Amino acid sequence: MSSYAAFYRQSIDERDAFWAEQARRIDWHTPPQTICDYSNPPFARWFAGGTTNLCHNAVDRHLAARAQQNALVAISTETDTERAYTYAELHAEVQRMAAVLQALGVRQGDRVLLYMPMIAEAAFAMLACARIGAIHSVVFGGFASGSLASRIEDAEPLVVVSADAGSRGGKVVPYKPLLDEAIELSRHKPAAVLMVDRGLAGAAMRAGRDHDWAALRAQHLDAQVPCTWVDATHPSYTLYTSGTTGRPKGVQRDTGGYAVALAASMRHIFQADPGDTYLCTSDIGWVVGHSYIIYGPLIAGMTTIMYEGLPIRPDAGIWWSIVEKYRVTHMFSAPTAVRVLKKQDPAYLSKYKLSSLKALWLAGEPLDEPTAQWIGSALGVPIIDNYWQTETGWPILTLCNGVEPQAARLGSPGKAVFGYNVKLIDEATGAELTAPNQKGVVAIEGPLPPGCLQTVWRDDERFVNTYWKSIPGRLIYSTFDWGIRDADGYYFILGRTDDVINVAGHRLGTREIEECIASHPNVAEVAVVGVADALKGQVALAFAVPKNAAGLEAPEARLRLEGEVMKLVDARLGAVARPARVHFVSALPKTRSGKVLRRALQAVAERRDPGDLTTMEDPAALAQVKALVTE
Repeated sequence: MSSYAAFYRQSIDERDAFWAEQARRIDWHTPPQTICDYSNPPFARWFAGGTTNLCHNAVDRHLAARAQQNALVAISTETDTERAYTYAELHAEVQRMAAVLQALGVRQGDRVLLYMPMIAEAAFAMLACARIGAIHSVVFGGFASGSLASRIEDAEPLVVVSADAGSRGGKVVPYKPLLDEAIELSRHKPAAVLMVDRGLAGAAMRAGRDHDWAALRAQHLDAQVPCTWVDATHPSYTLYTSGTTGRPKGVQRDTGGYAVALAASMRHIFQADPGDTYLCTSDIGWVVGHSYIIYGPLIAGMTTIMYEGLPIRPDAGIWWSIVEKYRVTHMFSAPTAVRVLKKQDPAYLSKYKLSSLKALWLAGEPLDEPTAQWIGSALGVPIIDNYWQTETGWPILTLCNGVEPQAARLGSPGKAVFGYNVKLIDEATGAELTAPNQKGVVAIEGPLPPGCLQTVWRDDERFVNTYWKSIPGRLIYSTFDWGIRDADGYYFILGRTDDVINVAGHRLGTREIEECIASHPNVAEVAVVGVADALKGQVALAFAVPKNAAGLEAPEARLRLEGEVMKLVDARLGAVARPARVHFVSALPKTRSGKVLRRALQAVAERRDPGDLTTMEDPAALAQVKALVTE
């Protein structure tokens, strides 16, 4: 294709021909009979009639050409361990895990729940499930028992794979007591629990139910477990995502469509070649970890790095030391992590040779301009934002430089990715907004491209009602995010539709105010929420982390800084966007994956119950907010 615009148009206008071509990027046992069956909207069946296997495409097919190349490198700064596995060694370990799971009774279609830290055995378990046609459901390690119990109940796993403990910042987090309590709370009881003993916390084993991984592995050292060829539409995994209300939703992903989408993304988005090295700093408990720690890089024949630890431990140079040692070519992280590094000594960035790095991709939180400019200048490589969701499994908006080099635009995650028929929709009327710089709901016309969710696990009705019926008068997938699109096709995300502030009839995106406040020289990080107000309907409330807290102990100093911030907003956005208050805090409440808990901030500010906080990293951060707003 001569240009990305033509490539994109082909993916929409000649959908089946386009995806038939992309399907050649993976191995099929039986070729697909139908590229896209969309006879029952909004349910799409991609590559129906074809059979394939995710594990085969991630591991086995590379053995002929790269058996001795590193496939997986597991690094833990928590336990000071580092181990590389070649494709041949990964193949052997996955077969051992698959044999153990089969010995515990797991068959095609059975569910296996993983409650694991970032260790190699977690990757073995995911790939082993894919190998034998089981459906894995990874739950973020360290989730509280109640949250884990609800996922066990919904997934109904035959087996749970876990470890004695995880570790974060040098603090051991025992998993087994949490898991035991969750199983007690759950109405569904797994038949078996497979435990990886890391020697961190010990684990009381329950006779008849609990099994030691090392002991069973030793019985299957020479295991030969062939790949089970499954229908392209066979579920590969479920992954739970919290909504604004109700129980967590089990996002259900297929097999063939997911493999094709990831293979296409590795080529067209990431420009990845076999033998390249990929460092994604996410966790396998999140969708980024599924797609771009485990499956995507391995499908592309790359070396993928799993990292357990913090970005500043033992020091703020740890990630860059990994880049140098393993000659990392592709790095994927989050703006939150970069903002953490921004507070550290810049000497750590110049200490290591980073010439292998081609680009840094960022996602998860909106990427503010000061952060993008800082890290871009420091690394000297393209900083590429991207926007997507647990539900989609791979980027909706970014730059596809593997098709045509495109310039990043600060504040924008990029353009619509091939296969995604992205629209901006008027929330009230359902009409499509086609003129530049009009604000609307970011939506996707069906069918969703390969790799996106098939449905909500065991709840087709919830899938339809949640995602496809929120916009009046049309069946269209809503991302629940506001956005605008400029004249060149670059999108700008303005925040969740439920995070928009309506101040005296003026609708303001929290992102716009946050960007403005973040530009103040003494603001490291900020979150803005809308809080109910008797006079104006809502007012904006800002919570900011100062870069330099020294000298802010005195109330006068804090008021002075607050005044400066408000004047800045007045000047940039107008008085209507000025926050009612700017509270200065030592940390923002976040999930363990680094997302700011804006709904919890809003609830506390409105004296409401913040609800389920099991994903929160540091409860003290929210307690500080509560004390401030009460005061």
